[in-house]
Amino acid sequence: MQKEEVKLVTLKEFSHANVAMVADKFEIIVVKATSNYIPMSVFNTIFNFVLGLASKRRVSKVIFDKRSLTVFHQPSMEWYFINWKMRMKATGCLIHRKILPQDQVFVECVTLAREKLMAENPDKVWHELDIAYSDNLIDAIEN
Repeated sequence: MQKEEVKLVTLKEFSHANVAMVADKFEIIVVKATSNYIPMSVFNTIFNFVLGLASKRRVSKVIFDKRSLTVFHQPSMEWYFINWKMRMKATGCLIHRKILPQDQVFVECVTLAREKLMAENPDKVWHELDIAYSDNLIDAIEN
């Protein structure tokens, strides 16, 4: 397996994740989970911090590296998709990449939850966002 050689500049360390920017691409923010679970209150704090960054300066892409997670939390995902992504859209940030753990149950939970959210919230502007999954950090930055 190829080693990821990406220089990140840490902006803030939280108890369950770190927020960084790509050293030579300051408009790309990376949220990297550092534990197997992120409590919703911490999750909201982390992503509201990212929203604050995007409100102050140009952020074109947010990468959420979930590879450390082993616990899927539906309420956090709902807030993330329905509330946070729409608020990020208002800042001009339309590109979202996710790197999922190598856990088929986790991946299936994400897939089912996303389908349900999109079906239950057809008024949201999902089609205006560029949301994709990446295998690694290099792919997430480049695509």
